[in-house]
Amino acid sequence: MPYINRARRRIKLRDLHILLVVAQRGSMAKAATELAISQPAVSRAIADLEHELGLRLLDRSRNGIEPTPYGRALVRRGTAIFDELTQGLQELEFLADPTTGQLRIGSSESVAAGLLPAVIDRFARRHPGIRLSVVQTVLSTTHYSELRERSIDLLLGWIPTPFGEEDLVVEPMLSDPRVVVVGRQSKWARSSKLTLADLADEAWILPPPDTFVGSATADLFRESGLSIPRASLTTLSIHLCCRLAATGNFVTFLPSSIVQFSGRDLGLKMLPVKLPRTSVVSVAIVTLKNRTLSPAAEIFIECVREVSRSMAGKPRAHKS
Repeated sequence: MPYINRARRRIKLRDLHILLVVAQRGSMAKAATELAISQPAVSRAIADLEHELGLRLLDRSRNGIEPTPYGRALVRRGTAIFDELTQGLQELEFLADPTTGQLRIGSSESVAAGLLPAVIDRFARRHPGIRLSVVQTVLSTTHYSELRERSIDLLLGWIPTPFGEEDLVVEPMLSDPRVVVVGRQSKWARSSKLTLADLADEAWILPPPDTFVGSATADLFRESGLSIPRASLTTLSIHLCCRLAATGNFVTFLPSSIVQFSGRDLGLKMLPVKLPRTSVVSVAIVTLKNRTLSPAAEIFIECVREVSRSMAGKPRAHKS
């Protein structure tokens, strides 16, 4: 205990921050450039930390500088320390002036094309001074790394069921079933009753099979007793799906929220195809467990709840 108390009094936030940048960049020279200080100052800060702790924090390797096990532990906790400090300062800023602030949002492309614009529109009209930053996330490749690295404050997107990430908190917001979509000029647009089998030979746009949404799409065909059709185009791009489907020459799956919000503008038509229950996916807010949310994040999440509740009562597009 005396050792911990002494180290806590002597460790400087500046030195800890320098350690985090060195660990992130893998080089003292690169860290010095990013921090706009000299390389000897970086070396001295690391040496001071190691002296106070009595532990070696960094090792040199062929790939550059890497944290030792002690260094990795301190970097992991240090990242959380600086994140909480930043959140605290943002809260002070918000308390001093509730019209200001900043929020970093991660969103899947499908949510960015449907639900998110409606949420941002409502949020921005109420809080025009709060700056928003939105980055696209692909869950099949990032595995929520942006949240864990604290480069975003929250993520809005589809989530798999069951959800097995124990360090993350999930709040389901919207049941957003996938639906079959064509352009309004398609020969199928006026159909009153269809099955997937009727569309099996059409030009399909499908997601890559090695993604979450691709696997879920394959399940739709299998549960309907069908083989997966040969895709004319394989892509995760919602923009491509919408534009090509609008030509009337392609068939694709889209979240119903996209058609509800943008279907008329994009010239899209939801077909009356009854799909298995697995077509229903959950759009959720995902946050890092035990991480303090900023006031701006809490306000934004409440806007998501409001828009999601309003969507729940809307009629399906193919009935209009």
